[in-house]
Amino acid sequence: QVQLVESGGGLVQVGGSLRLSCSVSGPTFSRQVMGWFRQAPGKEREYVAAITWSVGSTHYSDSVKGRFTISRDIAKNTVYLQMNSLKPEDTAVYYCAAGTPTSVLDTSLYDFWGRGTQVTVSS
Repeated sequence: QVQLVESGGGLVQVGGSLRLSCSVSGPTFSRQVMGWFRQAPGKEREYVAAITWSVGSTHYSDSVKGRFTISRDIAKNTVYLQMNSLKPEDTAVYYCAAGTPTSVLDTSLYDFWGRGTQVTVSS
């Protein structure tokens, strides 16, 4: 069983930065892809970024490309999301997800989810 615990959310001003962390436990074969998703009030959960656990290949949504960076520390069993140049539209609950999805964009293909961490960007 894979368990995910997010941390690092908070309140930040426009243009600021935050780094989210996702502490991971459980068998590696069950979490070959680690993803970050977000959900704003009244909106569907949307894909943000993903990374393959073993190789470290990354992929980003167009809305965050160039501003966010996903990374992982295998020794610490942690996945990070560095968020720079934050905008009000980045305000959401951010979720860490794990699994072996055939498409990193599809929320339904991830098997494990954290409880989320709130990010609020004030203007």
